[in-house]
Amino acid sequence: MNVSSDHLRRIGLELLQAAGAGLQEAALVSENLVAAELRGVPTHGINLLPAILERIAAGQMDIPTQLKVIADELAITHIDGGNGFGQTAAAEGMRRSIEKARRYGIGFSLIRNTNNIGLLALYSLMAAKEGMVGVCACNGAASMAPWGGAEPFFGTNPFSIAVPGGAGDPVVLDMSTTVVARGKIRRAARLKERIPFGWALDASGAPTDDPEAAIQGTLMPVGEYKGYGMAFFIDLICGLLSGSSYARAVRTFHKPDGPTGVGVMTLAIDINRFMPLDHFSKLIDEHIRMIRGSTKARGQNRIYLPGEIEVEREDLNKTRGVEVDSPVVKAIDALLEKRGIGLRLGDGEVQA
Repeated sequence: MNVSSDHLRRIGLELLQAAGAGLQEAALVSENLVAAELRGVPTHGINLLPAILERIAAGQMDIPTQLKVIADELAITHIDGGNGFGQTAAAEGMRRSIEKARRYGIGFSLIRNTNNIGLLALYSLMAAKEGMVGVCACNGAASMAPWGGAEPFFGTNPFSIAVPGGAGDPVVLDMSTTVVARGKIRRAARLKERIPFGWALDASGAPTDDPEAAIQGTLMPVGEYKGYGMAFFIDLICGLLSGSSYARAVRTFHKPDGPTGVGVMTLAIDINRFMPLDHFSKLIDEHIRMIRGSTKARGQNRIYLPGEIEVEREDLNKTRGVEVDSPVVKAIDALLEKRGIGLRLGDGEVQA
């Protein structure tokens, strides 16, 4: 069914508060999950709510989140996420990076001991909306083998970078270092669908189109050895350097078998320190114009900017509602009933 984004936010807010989150933190996390849905990234959306609530109920997430600043000097901040909400930790890390960038031209934060942070684009966009370059990356549970291997060792280790878009929306890249995010494999498994060959290997190292076999196996890195190299360094900075878990020590968020130990980095660069922001805006407007006007491949009538498809989906989904898979509807409605909350996803259904 298609559900209004406002209704999804309310459901997220109610469930998270019922689990012990304060109003402000529940609103932040709910907004992150719904923003992912709006932008057409349901793997990072409300389907994460059952896993979040399961971890809280099992005593494996500590909420309300208690952040601890380990170091705060010159352009850097080092934060312990307190095994709380990753969204809270990452947002605070970027907020402090932006503050540092205003003062020093650049701000860099490392966060240890946190959990799934959701949609990374939201953090890099925080900086872009302040006239800065924003970068965010994190590590995750082992799901990708080193290039040439068949044993999961690195996470999908996503990263995002965003810049102001001149007269238009900010330009933002948000991608995993694997061909697809592991959430797409889980979604295919929920819906009993096959996956394309080239996404994953099974446990023996053979290509597979079976999502269950892929979950037991390993995802393929984007760009072959290049994606592996990117995942290596993201894990090194976000995990090892931050003092968080790294490589196989990071636990999956989707099973309550201990703290995940996710590490995060956020970076903000003040464009004004290098050129006036209005001049940068004129340059990027011209840059975008030239990209759009460049020769198109056969059968193509448009060249998209990074993140532009997601912006268009967001505009469309605000009107038509967010499409929610049947298994997710059942899981969320079951949680609402269990907690005695008088709401159901269908209450916010948008009719075509």
